[in-house]
Amino acid sequence: MSDLHHDISHDQYAVRSKKLEEMRAGGFDPFRANAQQTHFSAEALKAHVDGQDNTVSVKVAGRLVVIRDMGKSQFVKILDQEGQIQLYVKKDVIGDEPYAAFKKIDLGDIIGAEGTLFKSKTGEVTVRVEKYTLVSKALRPLPEKWHGLTDSEQVYRQRYLDLIVNPESRARLMMRSRIVASIRQTLASRKFIEVETPVLEGVAGGAAARPFVTHHNALGSDFYLRIALELRLKRLLVGGYDRVFEIGRIFRNEGVSRKHNPEFTMLEVYQAYSDFQGMMELIKAIFHDLCREVIGTFEIKHAASGEMINFAGDWRTVRYFDLIDAAVGFKLSELRSAPDYAARATEAARTLGLDIHSGWQPFEIVNEIFSKKIEPTLIQPTFVTHLPKELCPLAKLNQEDAGLIDVFELCIGGMEVAPAYSEQNDPFVQRQMFEQQAGEEQQKMDTDFLLALEHGMPPAGGMGVGIDRLCILLTGAESIRDVILFPSLRPSDAK
Repeated sequence: MSDLHHDISHDQYAVRSKKLEEMRAGGFDPFRANAQQTHFSAEALKAHVDGQDNTVSVKVAGRLVVIRDMGKSQFVKILDQEGQIQLYVKKDVIGDEPYAAFKKIDLGDIIGAEGTLFKSKTGEVTVRVEKYTLVSKALRPLPEKWHGLTDSEQVYRQRYLDLIVNPESRARLMMRSRIVASIRQTLASRKFIEVETPVLEGVAGGAAARPFVTHHNALGSDFYLRIALELRLKRLLVGGYDRVFEIGRIFRNEGVSRKHNPEFTMLEVYQAYSDFQGMMELIKAIFHDLCREVIGTFEIKHAASGEMINFAGDWRTVRYFDLIDAAVGFKLSELRSAPDYAARATEAARTLGLDIHSGWQPFEIVNEIFSKKIEPTLIQPTFVTHLPKELCPLAKLNQEDAGLIDVFELCIGGMEVAPAYSEQNDPFVQRQMFEQQAGEEQQKMDTDFLLALEHGMPPAGGMGVGIDRLCILLTGAESIRDVILFPSLRPSDAK
């Protein structure tokens, strides 16, 4: 924030504080007032009947964002949850004293108003105010709409100001809420049960990620903020919850980037007696409902490339190693059991311009090719299936090739949106997979989960959907921070 803006803000704070003191001295305290609200702005706009001005009464409330003073009358606009509506405040209607008080109201103040609806000369549905109430005094001014909130740090630190002055940001974050509500409705219609599982875990399991650690004073033990929902939800499959899901916060103590935030929202869903192919049908249904009910179209423009993404047609299904072979230009997949597989994979990756570490395992080298050279090109909905088993210890091994797992990664817009598995329910194979992963320090052994599996878990399909990435895709946002109300930031010294 510039020194000039700071000085202006400081001066206005003093002026507005004095107005508040004068109100209180006169016997009125806006912070003790309230106002009824019968209509949000959008509802009020729809309630007007053409040709029948001043016949529909409404009570609206919101923040003053526009004031046009015309002497003995004012046209103002207030902002509420659903948008803006214009008010017409006339001295002859509300009276001399109330009008004199209204003229002292500032931009940013919050008011309630009641009156009747009419169309102005410009054709805008407007409330002809008969009575108003000031219910909150804004002691600090709003930033200028186009120039006052361009500092990205301020946008994220003071999200409340961003929501007031930037309609694009407001609409994007409102859409996020509608996206989550639609997903819940789709799953509920298919008899999935929504649950809540612990955020604090004794073992950070269900994914390969660095956890946040905290100390539980009452229990005298260190706990981890969860890095996945998976192992708790699978315990519920054991317990007889055949269709279960959670939309919850996940914490991974890792880097921050355009697509990554250390705290993010994940949908995980599990369906007994299904598999990864059943999850294909489910994610299509989720997207189709989102397109129909929230987005309003089955085609959206990919922000980076400008390509139109079509959700209505057939979604491509392709095997992981078919994509790898095409990228490197030869049948690398046929060398997976060869002694020189690692060397051939390294040579192929470096030929593609990738930096490969000398200690990497072959599956890590191949996955670097996929993540850097293939995934960014997958703009249309694509199910990438049958990945190397080392990439996920919780999925079922493929019956025809034990080096692969029955999974898919759904890639859209050049990024992974939803991985899904045929879930491993053999406790002996699961223990073996955990032990291999634990040796690589990628996954801690959750022995209680293995105990649960030994009681019998039905075959199941499971899927995770990153809500933040989904919102980036569907809203055209540039960064994950644009679709999170309060993203992770370095602490500020600003007071």
